[in-house]
Amino acid sequence: MDREILLVEDDEDLRLSISRKLERSGYKVYEAAGFRQACRLYGQYPVPLILCDIDLPDGNGLDLCRKLRENSDVLFLFLTAMDTEEDMIQGYAVGADDYVTKPFYPEVLVSKVNAMFARGDKSEEKTKIVCDKIVLSTTEKKAQRDGEDLNLTAREYALLEYLMTNSMRILSKNQVLGAIWDKEEAFVDENTLAVNIRRLREKIETDPSKPEYIKNVRGLGYIWERNCVRR
Repeated sequence: MDREILLVEDDEDLRLSISRKLERSGYKVYEAAGFRQACRLYGQYPVPLILCDIDLPDGNGLDLCRKLRENSDVLFLFLTAMDTEEDMIQGYAVGADDYVTKPFYPEVLVSKVNAMFARGDKSEEKTKIVCDKIVLSTTEKKAQRDGEDLNLTAREYALLEYLMTNSMRILSKNQVLGAIWDKEEAFVDENTLAVNIRRLREKIETDPSKPEYIKNVRGLGYIWERNCVRR
């Protein structure tokens, strides 16, 4: 994964401080002070990660995330003082990967950025995702539990891979729908997702009524509540 970042922040002093810290940590940083400039820069330099303030002088970071996520899987980390539950729900709904709440220590931000890039690097190198007794082969597109094939449909496999790839992260229903279903597909909604989650639980959970892996997060979406590793 290229170590390039687009930093979108209208506070010039803060933007320069973050940029210098990241550059000293080995990253190439492109700077934008607002929504329109960020769109132009991302068009020129499609970086893998965007650090973005939510309240921008000519727009909104949530709208920027929604717009860029239409045609890319760029990672989004919001830098914001807006830290209420409602704010976070809105952020995750449009595709946020993480939040850093202002004020923050630059070292904390760099650590989060390092972790996000490390996840990306590992995902490019390794072909198995393992969680307890569940093993996914990302090359063969197959899943096993206790060495036995789970006999998943293509949709069920895609859903399982997405959840395990993003283990321990809350995923909004819109995020999951956008990742698994094509936009052209008709009659796809939250009920469709719930049905597929239920069918997947029936195949991977010991007791689907008391799931150990795929859990609902009220008002937010779903989480794979076990750590997964790549091998």
